[in-house]
Amino acid sequence: MIALGCDHGGFDLKNAIKAYLEENDIPYRDFGCMTPESIDYPPIAAAVAHSITGGECEKGILCCGTGIGMSIAANKVKGIRASVCTNEFCTEMTRRHNNANILCLGGRVIDEAMAVKLAQIFLTTPFDGGRHLNRVNLIKKIEDGEL
Repeated sequence: MIALGCDHGGFDLKNAIKAYLEENDIPYRDFGCMTPESIDYPPIAAAVAHSITGGECEKGILCCGTGIGMSIAANKVKGIRASVCTNEFCTEMTRRHNNANILCLGGRVIDEAMAVKLAQIFLTTPFDGGRHLNRVNLIKKIEDGEL
């Protein structure tokens, strides 16, 4: 299950990604927002992040104006590795090297076609493991106050 969330700045991107998921029979849960009216993003980022750390969802996609606010908020949840991506290479690498579990996109930075392309890459690219697993584990040590 994929967790989706947005604020007003990412509303159109989220809906484009939602259509892609529906067309490809990929299950998702939409945590909002449900209209393009102005809304605060931190509660949505938290809901998506907790759905992943709680095991309800495997990965998440958050959209706001730039992706930055959503990533900052989501990364406050222990166990979340949320990455802002604007191109195909960064999206592939955040999965391969960082095992990112949330993709953050900006509706004022990329268009809907690019958002769908990046979502597809994010959802299908595996984590490479190996030397990168040690690095992801070091991130966990930071969360636990060991580094």
